[in-house]
Amino acid sequence: MPNSHAPDGVPDVSTVWLRVFLEVARHGSFTLAARTLGWTQSAVSRQISSLEAALGGGPLFDRLPRGVRPTEAGRILVPHAEAVTEALHGAGRELAALREAADGRLRFGAFATADAALVPHALAAFRARHPRVRVSREEGLTPALLGLLDAGRLDLAVVSTTGRAPLEAYELHHLLDESLYVAVAAGHPLAGRDGPVRLGELADADWISGSSRPEGTLLDTASRQGFRPRVAHVVAEWTAKQGYVAAGLGVALVPALAAASVRPDVALLRVLDEDAPARAVYAATVRGRTPSPAALAFLAALREAAARVPGR
Repeated sequence: MPNSHAPDGVPDVSTVWLRVFLEVARHGSFTLAARTLGWTQSAVSRQISSLEAALGGGPLFDRLPRGVRPTEAGRILVPHAEAVTEALHGAGRELAALREAADGRLRFGAFATADAALVPHALAAFRARHPRVRVSREEGLTPALLGLLDAGRLDLAVVSTTGRAPLEAYELHHLLDESLYVAVAAGHPLAGRDGPVRLGELADADWISGSSRPEGTLLDTASRQGFRPRVAHVVAEWTAKQGYVAAGLGVALVPALAAASVRPDVALLRVLDEDAPARAVYAATVRGRTPSPAALAFLAALREAAARVPGR
């Protein structure tokens, strides 16, 4: 076969030739390489001859009394042939993963405020890229979501450090560190303040919370600042909390994930980080269990959406 090169000087080489070449180099024998490949020895010899011709005609192997060994040219070629074949294997794996992501299943869960903006934006992007994936979603508190993850009923869960859930046992993919706000009625004395507030300034306020006890909730941050918030109204649903705040019945803590959904008759005041350390938000998967291609694709969409959360 005549020596042929592409116009850019790259040798016109078959990947089959490289595969055969590597088998011969690995075994030091045309016979053993042929046996491994399921070919005849003469077929292996023809592939090597074709490769030698394409690379300039010099021999790639010295023939010995028993077997062969690479020439200097052959030794130079080995790592390049390995790199080409590994690159092709890698491309095959990535394309297979892409096909699996495109036609697979995604089961995920998220806590309520993550569903306000983070999850919808991520899911919209994911849907646009993988329209054939079957998606199911669960909403719940972090401990419940982790239980579903353990049981194999979720592939991924969006969780937070609120509630002191035992996150150490999971593979955590950091999404954002979330700032906190205080929601007050539009007519509240602090409503017009430009700068942030300290939670201690609201120590005497009535608070609206999802639990009568601050432990395990966002209000835990107030306990660390030397006062115990007086929970006047226990309201679980975020829209209802806003109604109570707007009516002047109390104030409430609002995470950054929910800040964009605040109604116009409620004012948000940024809480100083030293008074209320940011809570962390993660995508959790089971440690030791490789996430599915669909879960990895959704994780990428979550990271993109998290980068756009205001006040993060």
